[in-house]
Formats: sequence, structure tokens, C-alpha cells
Amino acid sequence: MLYKRIGIGAGLILFFGAFVFGANANHAWNGFHWGRTANPFTVELGDNVSSAWDGYLATTASDWSASSVLDTLVKAGKTKPRACKATNGRVEVCSDRYGFTGWLGIAQVWTSGTHIVKGAVKVNDSYFNTSAYNTPAWRNLVMCQEVGHTLGLDHQDEAFNNPNLGTCMDYTNDPSANQHPNQHDYDQLEAIYAHGDSVNTSLAFVEDGGGNGKGNPAEVGQDIDLTDLSGWGEAVRQDAQGKNSLFVRNLGGKEKVFTFVVWTRE
Repeated sequence: MLYKRIGIGAGLILFFGAFVFGANANHAWNGFHWGRTANPFTVELGDNVSSAWDGYLATTASDWSASSVLDTLVKAGKTKPRACKATNGRVEVCSDRYGFTGWLGIAQVWTSGTHIVKGAVKVNDSYFNTSAYNTPAWRNLVMCQEVGHTLGLDHQDEAFNNPNLGTCMDYTNDPSANQHPNQHDYDQLEAIYAHGDSVNTSLAFVEDGGGNGKGNPAEVGQDIDLTDLSGWGEAVRQDAQGKNSLFVRNLGGKEKVFTFVVWTRE
């Protein structure tokens, strides 16, 4: 996720064409968004992280809440950090020692059609407990970026060795200047959520049993082990190191789960 991707096939390029952008272009994530009937709306961030992460989660929630169209609110978690099962209508954020898997963090987003219905963010303490990544800059960038994906954003820039853009949605080898969203991120969120929806998939989706009767995919794919790469489905994008950085798993019907990956630099 922190590096430039490489296209891997004409069909995938057509489907994921919205991922092609420059520093000042659209960086919406292929049109995926939370269904809501009014702005601003709230996305709950379930706190399933250790005390070492609480401050970074609070900073991320405050940063994204600066948007005029949405708020991110930290609430008590509803899952166990190891499994990090997603909860309908919100984003569960988890930290654990997931093992030396090669990934620092992942954002997993469930979609039904073009609507986001739930999400999970996992940060891997197996690496963040090492000297290479146990820094405020790395922790803050990964947390901010992965939550940003669950709101409907992709990256502003995907070259890792060029000057930083001053946003956590920028690929980089040096996270020190990419700690928070910038104005372009907020402008993009306004564009994503400028239209109206007839259904609510954030918060109210839980209360009404499925977005005003439009279907409830809450339990679809719930038993898949999504901490393991084998459960992520098909790789649809590669980074500049040749590592797969975005996966999609079809869950049947209009339901899919996408996995964004931040790999270690090694």
C-alpha cells in the first residue's frame, strides 16, 4: 500500500480504472461509500487496540472528523483483537501480534454493491514492537491510512521515493511528513458524499436490519479467517516491489470484501 502499484491485466485495469490517478486527481476508491440519507454522518471506530495504540486511534478519529461530511467516533470494541471480526455498520480497529506475516497493517472493507457496510483495520504488533516500526510516525501513518480506506478513499500518490504530499494517504518511505489527512483528502470526501442515498449502512444499518430492507450482508463471509492471506481472495493490484497490495474476495451476490495491505519494507 505504501508503494506504486503495477497493473496486472486488461480486465483488472478496466474494473479498477478509478485507481489510476496523480497527486491532484480523484482518489476516491472506485465509488465505494457508506450509504447514508444525510450529512454529516458518523462512522464508529471500535477500539480493540492496546494502550500503546489508543492515542493514535484517537488522533486518527479526530483527524477524519475534521471532514464536513462525516465524523469518526471511537467507541468500545465489539470483537476480540486476534480474530477482529467485523461488525455491521461500523469499523472495528484491532491490534495484536499477528505474526511475521510481512504486513504492517491491513484495512478490510465489506461492500454490497457500491455501499460499504462494515470494515476492519488490523495493525500488526509483531512488527510494531520492533525498533524499525515502533515509532510515532509509522504508527500514526498506518492507522490514519487504513481508516481512510474504510471511508472510501484510496491514495493521493503511489510513488514512494518522491517528495511527500503531507497526507497519510500518500505512499512514502519516510512517514514523518505524512501524518494526517490534508485538504485534498477532505475535498475528496465531500465529492464522494455529495450525492444522496436512500439507505443507511452506517449505524442505522444495524438498527433497521439492513438498510431499509435493501438486504443485510452482515453475516456473509463472517467465518473466513481474514488475518491470513489465504482468505483474502484474488490479488488485483501489485506494488513497486512486486508484492500484491490489494485483494478482493467475492462473497456471493453483490457482496465482496476488499483487503488493502501495508507491507514491511524488508
